[in-house]
Formats: sequence, C-alpha cells, structure tokens
Amino acid sequence: MTRVFGHRDLHELWQPRNSAGKFEGGQVTIVGGSKLFHGAPILSLKAASRIVDMVYFASFAKDKAVAKQLKASLSSFIWIPREELVKYLAKSDAALVGPGLMRYSHEGGHNGKTLDDEGEYTFGLTNKILKQFPKLTWVVDGGSLQVITPDILPRGCIITPNHKEFSLLFGQDIEPDDVEKTEAQVAKLAKKYQITIVTKGTESVISNGQETYQVQGGNAGLIKGGTGDVIAGLAVAFLAKNPPLLAAATAVYLVKRAADDLASTRALMYNADDLVDQIPQSYADRLRKP
Repeated sequence: MTRVFGHRDLHELWQPRNSAGKFEGGQVTIVGGSKLFHGAPILSLKAASRIVDMVYFASFAKDKAVAKQLKASLSSFIWIPREELVKYLAKSDAALVGPGLMRYSHEGGHNGKTLDDEGEYTFGLTNKILKQFPKLTWVVDGGSLQVITPDILPRGCIITPNHKEFSLLFGQDIEPDDVEKTEAQVAKLAKKYQITIVTKGTESVISNGQETYQVQGGNAGLIKGGTGDVIAGLAVAFLAKNPPLLAAATAVYLVKRAADDLASTRALMYNADDLVDQIPQSYADRLRKP
C-alpha cells in the first residue's frame, strides 16, 4: 500500500523531553570522505548535527584540516581517526557509511569494469563495519553502494541510492516516469533484503517492503551535487530515535520542502549548503501547519 507523506507525519517523530539528559537525543557516526571528495560527508555532518546530540566524524586523514576549519562555525561534532572508529560505532545509536568514499582513484576510473585500490578500500571498510555491527541501525550511501552487493546490507538498514547506484547495486534500472512500476520494484527489493530503500526524483519512493511512501514536490535545483548527502545525513540523524521508514521519508520530505521554499525567493540559484541552512525553518513551518 502506498500513501503520500505529508506534514502531519512529522508529528510522529521522536521529540526530547524538556528535562532530557546528555546524549538522550542520540549519537551518530558518519564514515566518509576521501582525497577526491571532501564535501560530501561534511554536508551529511552539517545536516545531522542539527538533530542529534553528537556526531562522530570518521574521515580520510587529510580531511582533518577541513574538519578543523568547520569547527569555527559548527562545534557539535567530534573528528575521529579511522583507527578509533570501532569505539565510536559501539556507542552510537545509528551510523552512516559511504558519502565521499571512492570507487576509483580518479574520475572515470576503469570504465565501470573493475575496482582499483580505492574501490577495494571502500569495499573492505564497508564490509567490515557492517558485519561487525549488524545490530546497529545503518544508512548506506554513496561510494559504499557502488562497491558492495545487496547480501552485505544489514537487515533494517536504509539505503539512499541515486539511479546509478541503484543499478550498480541491484542490476536493475529505475524508470522515473513510471511511478507505479517503481513502487512495485522498490517494495519487492526492500522486502527481499529486509531494508528500507529511498529513490530520488520528482516523485520519490520510499519503501520497507511492507509500507511505501511517495514524497512529492521539489524542483530542478535538487539535481545539483550534494543534495543526496544532505538526505543521507538527515536520515541517519532521524534514524537514531525513529523507525527506518519514518526517518527516511522525513529526510526526503524536508529536503524537498526546503527546495520549494528556497525556489520561492531564489528561483533555482541555491546549492546543497543552502538546503542545509533552510531545512530547520522549513521543518518548523510544516510543524505549525494544521
């Protein structure tokens, strides 16, 4: 059964008590970044930090300088070296792996035929931590989705593939102009692997195999780079305290509504950083709607 996700569904999200203690709002770990892609995990980090109490950021070593610069305006995260990753995953409520991880050492790579050393590293890292923490609630995105097979995905995880990543992972293509077919296709795969799948488009489909949401709206500004990383960051943050289907659908809904709000004043002249900054206001405005 499919239904349209709307602003009233936001009231189903977990809310902290006024007397909440430290870390009651959740802790998440984000694993991503590489020598080629620095911005992707930072967008996820900025989005997640608006929701949970603490974000642990496990990045490629050279990204530490980038993270330090970010500290000037954003203090609610801790940069961790990857050798300490296991310790922080063990105390996290949810985790995201993949944004900014690489399939190839340079753009173009090996024409999609084989992985090089960077792709092997991404596969090894992703496979290791997903297997080591199968009961942790995961969001798997980006480079990780381009190198693994579906049987590696832990039950209950969220995946947020673009069309290319969906094809690489499942060996199937999405037909964005046929929403009913996409709904059936996504629901079948989600049920088979017991995961929650997010698709992106004018009418996004999110399914866990039992229930399916359609999220409408958004605009052409969302085709710009980084918007998927914002969705992944929101999804892992909401996943810390909410069921996977609700967390995933909320993430897509808020990105689309923020895009609509930005377009009302800027047309399509906005980017993923603007989305991150707009989302809190768009969220508050929808919560106030009757």
